[in-house]
Amino acid sequence: MPHMKLAKGGSADLVVLDGDRVSLRSTEAFAPGAPLAGNLETSSLVRVKVHRCRRQDDGFLVEGRLVDATRRLREELSALLVPSGDGSAGAKDPAS
Repeated sequence: MPHMKLAKGGSADLVVLDGDRVSLRSTEAFAPGAPLAGNLETSSLVRVKVHRCRRQDDGFLVEGRLVDATRRLREELSALLVPSGDGSAGAKDPAS
């Protein structure tokens, strides 16, 4: 199930969250500089200013920065990237 339903139609999954920078795997393409908006399952609005969009397999990798993101929204987005228990989500070991 996708993390986000896009306002212009389609869906997107959060792939990377690094401060304000995000990468999304989207079913729709976005031009650089374009606004991307969508809602999480919790109805929280996510707004992104697109920096780059590249075609990948069956979708698009959209990179950009969060716009007007609250602490609560950042926490919600971080929770979407929690590893599934097998460590496959790329979580870094704090001991390394």
